[in-house]
Amino acid sequence: MKLTLAQDHPLPTGVLGLAVLPDGSRALAACTDGAVYLVDLATGKAEAFEEKHPSFASGCVSLPDGHTIISGGYDGRLLWHDLETRQCGRRVQAHQFWNWQLALSPDGRHLATTTGQYLPGGWKYEPAVETESSIKVFDTSSGELVAAFSHTPPVLSCAFSPDGQHLAAANMMGEVRVWNLVGSAGGKPTSQWTSPDFTSWGSVKTHHYCGGIYGLTFAPDGASLLGCGMGPMTDPMAGNGKMTWQRWNWAKGERIDQIKDGQHGSGLMEAVAWFPDGTHFVMAGRQAQGTWNVAIFSAADGNLVSSMDTKQRVTQARFTADGQSLILAGAAGQPARKDGAWPSWGRVQVYRLEA
Repeated sequence: MKLTLAQDHPLPTGVLGLAVLPDGSRALAACTDGAVYLVDLATGKAEAFEEKHPSFASGCVSLPDGHTIISGGYDGRLLWHDLETRQCGRRVQAHQFWNWQLALSPDGRHLATTTGQYLPGGWKYEPAVETESSIKVFDTSSGELVAAFSHTPPVLSCAFSPDGQHLAAANMMGEVRVWNLVGSAGGKPTSQWTSPDFTSWGSVKTHHYCGGIYGLTFAPDGASLLGCGMGPMTDPMAGNGKMTWQRWNWAKGERIDQIKDGQHGSGLMEAVAWFPDGTHFVMAGRQAQGTWNVAIFSAADGNLVSSMDTKQRVTQARFTADGQSLILAGAAGQPARKDGAWPSWGRVQVYRLEA
């Protein structure tokens, strides 16, 4: 099994958030210029929505109604956009700090958003306690806050279970927490655990923690939870920790599997996505050293099946509903001005799956 590049579309700036419309013909890209772009995946034609975030647009989702897009940004706001008119109809100040990541419930009724700033809380540089709830859940039809959960900031990733009954979130320190969302147990914690394999304490150049679980997703059958990030390193500023993923029995907080020794390079892994049939998953990110930054792994035994080096940073990965294509988004370097203008350095790529 391998991935073959079919389309490579440039965007004005780097892409941090990605959503694919149900028919797989178009994608939404949340970019570092604050804009959300609607991208035709066949032609590459990109149209920006009318209202931008004043800072980075960090995430976006498409609601099942077929015409509503919600984006999050480093301004802490959520914006509701109309797909056809490109206009913004609702604005909600979700956080006082950055929105790190968004997750949409399977039925489209709820949107989870994470936040948090790393500030030293003591002489050991452990993170200070949150100043606002690190995870919030909003009603997508009204914009009202329906739930808020505490975690240790910054909380970098979140995911709903396939049945929508649980929400998981993970932070910079490798701490994962799962909450029940329904019935009499609604709002109560289900499990929590910590994996030190996703964080680093820097003792070279500067003293601070670095790393975290940047990608988080439940398996299609809901039985396990998959997370990705970067393993420990002496110098966090170098960004050359172990590319890593781990898979857990989330109900018990127990590790099931992890990346095998010798199958990884070094760098930050930011995205994980399951094949729709649950037989494989993809992990992607940016490479510091090694031979790949995108790889397919077997769900059965965790072994690497195939890999490639896109020569770019990948921030998001999404499969089309039919499982025939993988959409990758990210950035090709961080270029300098050329003839007084910035080159287009954002990327949305379409890869076909081949046996």
